[in-house]
Amino acid sequence: MNYFSKNNDTICALSTANGMGAIAVIRVSGEQALEIVSSIFSKDLSQVATHTAHFGRIRNGEEIIDEVLLTVLHGGKSFTGEPTVEIACHGSTYIQQQILQLLIAKGCRTAQPGEFTMRAFMNGKMDLSQAEAVADLISSQSKRAHQVAMNQLRGSFSNELRDLREKLIHFASLVELELDFAEEDVEFADRTELKALVKEVLTYIQKLIRSFDLGNALKNGVPVAIVGAPNTGKSTLLNQLLGEERAIVSDIAGTTRDVIEETLNIDGILFRLIDTAGIREGLSDSDNDKIEAIGIERSKQKIQQAQLVLVLADATRSDVQEVAHWASEIQANNPDKHVLLIINKSDVNQQKNELFVPYLYLSALTGEGVSELSTWMVEQITQGVDIQQEVIVTNARHVEELQKTSLALQAASEGLENGTTGDFIAMDIRQGMYHLGSITGDISTDDLLGNIFSKFCIGK
Repeated sequence: MNYFSKNNDTICALSTANGMGAIAVIRVSGEQALEIVSSIFSKDLSQVATHTAHFGRIRNGEEIIDEVLLTVLHGGKSFTGEPTVEIACHGSTYIQQQILQLLIAKGCRTAQPGEFTMRAFMNGKMDLSQAEAVADLISSQSKRAHQVAMNQLRGSFSNELRDLREKLIHFASLVELELDFAEEDVEFADRTELKALVKEVLTYIQKLIRSFDLGNALKNGVPVAIVGAPNTGKSTLLNQLLGEERAIVSDIAGTTRDVIEETLNIDGILFRLIDTAGIREGLSDSDNDKIEAIGIERSKQKIQQAQLVLVLADATRSDVQEVAHWASEIQANNPDKHVLLIINKSDVNQQKNELFVPYLYLSALTGEGVSELSTWMVEQITQGVDIQQEVIVTNARHVEELQKTSLALQAASEGLENGTTGDFIAMDIRQGMYHLGSITGDISTDDLLGNIFSKFCIGK
C-alpha cells in the first residue's frame, strides 16, 4: 500500500466509530478540503477564520442530507498540518455514507488506515514515535496506559532520544574529523570523555530496554494465573477481587473445568485474571474426568503465559509445605515470573507456617488480606518506577531498535578499550545513531512507514 504517491490528494473518512450513534464526525484533509466541503455546504468556507465552527446544511443538489456543525482548521494549525474540515453530523449510518459519497464525488479520496496521522508526521507536526503514541492513546484501557501514551505523545521519549543522539553526533563528528588529519596525528575527540559518554548512553539505553516489560504490561494488561489444587478457593478469590460472583463456587472437586478470564483495574493498571482448573492427580478415564484433564492442561499453559502466578494453598489442610515447594519450583523454572504463595482460609485456621517462598495469608471468603494482595500485584509490575515521571518503552519496534543501538555502542565501547582505530569506532557510533533515528523517524523508509500506519484505524 503506497501512501506517498497519493499524498497530495484531499482525503476523507469517518473519524468516529462505525455504526449508528448520536453524532458522527467525518474528517476531510488536504489542500482542496475547504473548497470541496464548500461545494456541498450552505456556506462558502474559503474566507472563514481558522478554529471556527459553522452551522449549516449538507446538500446533494436540492436534496438536504443533514444539518451539521463544521469545524474549520487552516493548514499548519490542524492535526495533519493541512487545511482540514471536520463535519459533525447526525449519527445515522445512511447520513454518514451519503456525506462520504458526496465528498468523493466532489474530488476527495477515501483515506487509507492511519493516513491522517501519517500526514501529521510527514508535515512535521509530530515525529514517528509520537505518531505511534496516537494509536496507543486510542487503544489505552487503563489510567497508567493512558499516562504512558500521553507522555510519549507529548514528546518525552523523543526528546530523550534526540539528546542522546546529539551527544553521539558531536563525538562521532570529532572522531571522523581526526581521519582527515591522520598524517598529523591530531586527536580532536578526548578518548576518556568518549568512553564516559558511550557508557552513559549505554546505561540509559539498557534502562529503556528493561522498561519494556513494564510498558508492555501497562499497554496490554498483566496476565495473572490463579492456580492450585481443587477446593483451595481459587474461584472464591477471583470473585472477591472482582467484587462479583463471576465463577461458580462449590465444594465439589473439579467444578472449574476450563480457564475463566476477567479483567481487573488496580491503581490504574489492568490485570487479566485467569481462574484455572484445579490441578490434581489420579483422574480416571471417565468422560467427566477427561474434560477436567483438558482443563488442567490448559491451566498449565496459562501458568507459562502469566506474568504473575498466585499459587493457592488451603490453611486447613496438611499439604501447605508441599504446595510451597510447588510454588518454589514454578519460580525456579520461570525466573521472569513473579510467584506468590497464598494461604487461603485464614479465617478458619490461623496457624502460621515457616515457609521458604514469599507468601501471604488471606481469606478469599471474607476479603481479609485481599487489599495486601492487590498492593503486592501492583508493586511487582511497577517495581518502584514512577510512571508519570520516567520514560517507559511500550512499543516492540522501539525496543528492537534500542537493542540494536545497544549492540552498536557496546562494540564502540570495546573498541575504545582495545585501542581500535577511529574509523571503526565512528562506524559503530554512527550505527547506534541510525537506530535511534529510526525510532523518531529522523531516518525512515517508505516500507517502514507503510507498515506502521497500516495498523491504524481508517479515520486516524
